[in-house]
Amino acid sequence: MKEQAIDIAVIGGGPAGLAAAIAAAKAGVERIVIFDRQAELGGILNQCIHNGFGLRYFKEELTGPEYAARFIAQLAEYPQIEVKLETMVVELTADKQLITTSRRDGWNLYQAKAVILAMGCRERPRGAINIPGTRPAGVYTAGTMQRLMNIEGFRPGNRAVILGSGDIGLIMARRLTLEGIQVAAVLELLPYSCGLNRNVVQCLEDFDIPLYLSHTVVEICGEGRVTGVKAAPVGSDRRPILERSFMIDCDTLVLSVGLIPENELSREAGVQMEPSTGGPRIDTGCRTSVPGIFACGNVAHVHDLVDDVSEESRIAGIAAAAYVLGEESIANGQKRVKVVPGRNIRSVTPQEIVAGEPSALYIRVAFPERDVVVTAGSHRSKHRIVTPGETVRIVLRPEDIDFNAGVLPVAVEGGEVNA
Repeated sequence: MKEQAIDIAVIGGGPAGLAAAIAAAKAGVERIVIFDRQAELGGILNQCIHNGFGLRYFKEELTGPEYAARFIAQLAEYPQIEVKLETMVVELTADKQLITTSRRDGWNLYQAKAVILAMGCRERPRGAINIPGTRPAGVYTAGTMQRLMNIEGFRPGNRAVILGSGDIGLIMARRLTLEGIQVAAVLELLPYSCGLNRNVVQCLEDFDIPLYLSHTVVEICGEGRVTGVKAAPVGSDRRPILERSFMIDCDTLVLSVGLIPENELSREAGVQMEPSTGGPRIDTGCRTSVPGIFACGNVAHVHDLVDDVSEESRIAGIAAAAYVLGEESIANGQKRVKVVPGRNIRSVTPQEIVAGEPSALYIRVAFPERDVVVTAGSHRSKHRIVTPGETVRIVLRPEDIDFNAGVLPVAVEGGEVNA
């Protein structure tokens, strides 16, 4: 097996991996290798042909491929970044050794000084939610449907039902409609949408697509091909009320029932995981519990906006470069506080704040509320609406954090912001 020594290994060539690699190169790292199992860079952005990307990061509205192309074009400016496409990382150790395989290069062993995890997410499939019924053709996850339509040019059916109101499901409701496929209904188990409010408005309300909250699919019908689904409302315990079930005729069922961070390699390397996000525990420099291994993008926690992915990954690239160049001791000597979730907080990322580093917190609430105040240390910000479908992003000032306390409580409270 061929062995090579490199400075930084970036696992994943999507928006997170690209931003992290470019940031590390700008910081002066000599040899960076991006590994991606797809045939081209860009990750999920390549199939996201709708607009709405880049408003924060590039200050203009772009489609997914356009957003990815901005970063891919920058790679030409940094010859120290090498790209290995159609290459699978099959093993990662805590000593930062990677074993890769590809059709072109065969098996290879890389010894890296630092590793940036940027593998993104995968979709939760039908088997993970245990929908009863037959196993006919016509059942797709939303991301698979998106790829089939936007890249492969495949028309999946004529009448669809979408289960789950995540952002990809909402966007696919619009996409199916624009391609002449009738969307009979979008069903959501929870009493609120799990996607961005702007997607509910632009993808459902603008196209008169019905959204059934507190409903789910209790049976898939059809032999050979889907002929319909049986839907039912759910009670406060989220159990279906079967006596009130009803049939919806369709030939396609699209599942948008959540994303799972791709962390098999993270666990293999012994990285400590955060149950609330499904990703590694990280600090404000995107450092994991294993020295020299960093995590960013959707592999760390599911983001609403790719702009946030790029900003977080830029920080990861800078921190990884500091580790490789021997400047990490600066961060190691700084005071730290652990972020402690409080009332109505489902998750907060990062889980630890290092003094002197940018302190942006990405917060997901546990349930929707109106007219609340989000508190983090002495920071207080008023929000008209908070919902689990939208991340609350706050940026803390140094004076908001008491580093001598050792912990930073974060909570959602009622009332007005104090002047």
